[in-house]
Amino acid sequence: MTEKKSEKKAVGLKYEQQGAPKVIAKGFGDLAEDIIALAKESGVLIHEDPHLSELLLRLDLGQEIPEELYYVIAELIAFSYVLQGKTPDNWKALPGMLKTQV
Repeated sequence: MTEKKSEKKAVGLKYEQQGAPKVIAKGFGDLAEDIIALAKESGVLIHEDPHLSELLLRLDLGQEIPEELYYVIAELIAFSYVLQGKTPDNWKALPGMLKTQV
């Protein structure tokens, strides 16, 4: 018996530094592949988490993420900033803090 390959899924979020992040794109199959390709071309960091994507796919386009997801999404946004070298100025003054090179 062959194992069925699961269909590709993608959800795009946008955070504008006020309010909660919003769903700006979502799709399955070829559309998901297009969303991922466009994100990569635009320099958007990609996070793969099938459980989180299942929750986010339930939201409508333009809808803010629910309060229950604030913490996990905030951690992902903060981590993406660190990966891009975007750390707060006061981090540079603290000894032992994570320093990144881009």
